[in-house]
Amino acid sequence: MGVEEAGRAGGRGKKLALASIGFADVRVGAAGGAGYREDLLEVGLPLPGPKNDGDLAVRLPDVGAAVRNFLRNREVAEFVSGAMAGAMTKAVLAPLETIRTRMVVGVGSKHIFGSFVEIIEQNGWQGLWAGNTINMLRIIPTQAIELGTFECVKRSMASAQEKWKEEGCPKIQLGNLKIELPFHLLSPIAIGGAAAGIASTLACHPLEVLKDRMTVNREAYPSIAIALNKIYRTDGIGGLYAGLCPTLVGMLPYSTCYYFMYETIKTSYCRTQKKKSLSRPELLVIGALSGLTASTISFPLEVARKRLMVGAIQGKCPPHMIAALAEVVQEEGLKGLFRGWAASSLKVMPTSGVTWMFYEAWKDILLAPRLHV
Repeated sequence: MGVEEAGRAGGRGKKLALASIGFADVRVGAAGGAGYREDLLEVGLPLPGPKNDGDLAVRLPDVGAAVRNFLRNREVAEFVSGAMAGAMTKAVLAPLETIRTRMVVGVGSKHIFGSFVEIIEQNGWQGLWAGNTINMLRIIPTQAIELGTFECVKRSMASAQEKWKEEGCPKIQLGNLKIELPFHLLSPIAIGGAAAGIASTLACHPLEVLKDRMTVNREAYPSIAIALNKIYRTDGIGGLYAGLCPTLVGMLPYSTCYYFMYETIKTSYCRTQKKKSLSRPELLVIGALSGLTASTISFPLEVARKRLMVGAIQGKCPPHMIAALAEVVQEEGLKGLFRGWAASSLKVMPTSGVTWMFYEAWKDILLAPRLHV
C-alpha cells in the first residue's frame, strides 16, 4: 500500500512508502477525487490537520463489477440463463406437470379434466403444486446443466470439425490398416443435445425420483426429508436412482431430437424470413413445436420410465424397461404406450416454448455487454 502526500505550494511534493498490506491502494489526491477505476472503487477520506490540501483516497475491490464481469463469461451466462428459465417456467406450469405425472403412471382419472377435479377434491388447490418444492430444486440445476452443456458441447464440436477439415479426422490404426473416423459427418447440435440429456440426468435423477414420489403419493411422502428417509430405508442409495437406465435410454432420443429440432427450425425460419434474431412469440412457438415432436417420438420410453420409478408405491415394480413396456401392452394394448400423451403434450409444449423464450431473454440480458463490444 502506498501513500503520497501532495502539496500545491511550489508544485513539489514528497512520497512516503509504507509496507504492502494486500489489495488496497491508498493515495493522496485532490479533494473530491473519489471515483471509479476499472474494478476498483476509490473512496475519498479527509486527512487530519488544519492545512490539508488533499484527501486520502482508498481503492477497494468493487464486488458488483466483479460479479458483472463473471456473468459476462459466456459459459457462466448460459448456465445462469438456463437456471433462471427453468425456475420461472416451473413456477408457472407446475399444475400441468402434476396432472401429467398422475396420468402417465395410471393414478386416478384417465382424462385431463377428471384428473384436475380429483386433485382439487382430495388436496385442494395446493394439490396442483404437490411436490413443487422439490420440482423447483430439481429444475434449477437440471436446466442449468442441460442448456449450459448443450451450448458448450455444440460449440466445441463445431470448432473441432473445423479443425478436422483442415488437418483430417482422427484415425485408428489396426496393423497396417488405418481407419478414419467420420466425426465430421456428425451434427454438433445432435451431439450437444445427447450430451446435455446425459449430463443433466446423471446429476439430477435423485431429485426426479423424489418429485415423482411426492406427486403420486402425498400422504406417504409429505416432505422431502421423509421421502429421502423412506427411500433410503427401503431401497438404499440405489432407490434414488430407480429407473436410471430407462431414463437415459429415453432421454437420448428425446434430448437429441429436441435440441436438433429447435436449432433446425429456428435457423430455417430465420433464413426464410431473412432475420438475424427472433421475437419472443416466435421463440415460444418454435420451442413448443420442438418439444411436441421430441416428446411424441420418445413417449413410450417415458411411460416405461415412470412405471419403473413409482412401481414400488403400487406394489408392482417391473424388473426392467422391456418388462414395463410389455406390461403396458398386455394390460392396455399399444395405445397404452401413449396413455397420457395429450396431457404430456399439454405440459411439454408450453413448458418447452416458455423455457426457450426465457432462456433466450436471459442470454440477451447477460451477454449483451459482451456481444456489443
